[in-house]
Amino acid sequence: MKKQRPVNLELNTIKFPPSAVSSILHRITGVAMFFALLFVIWAWAVSLTSAEGFASVQAMMDGIVGKLIAIGTASALTYHILGGIRHGIMDMGYWEELESGNLSANVIIGLWIVLTIVLGVALW
Repeated sequence: MKKQRPVNLELNTIKFPPSAVSSILHRITGVAMFFALLFVIWAWAVSLTSAEGFASVQAMMDGIVGKLIAIGTASALTYHILGGIRHGIMDMGYWEELESGNLSANVIIGLWIVLTIVLGVALW
């Protein structure tokens, strides 16, 4: 029996549905918050060692790198909370159909983008 299977899978032609993108982003933001937590613990440790340590952490957080880290962390936390609420609602039996699941995913992603812009402006 001859099987017609693709020799090469072209990954750039695959389009994930919004619900899959939402689920993948939820996992990515969870990992991002783990690494952000490592930075936060480091910053706390350094800032508590001495007045100079506090001043150096404060100067770093006032710079571009510190602001980007703060905005990225706030953005990851925002999406992870929104995605978690969406998953919780789906666990209760709502938004499980294809159309409503994709709509809720698009709403969550859109709301995340808007809130990230608002947080970025507020933190900058």
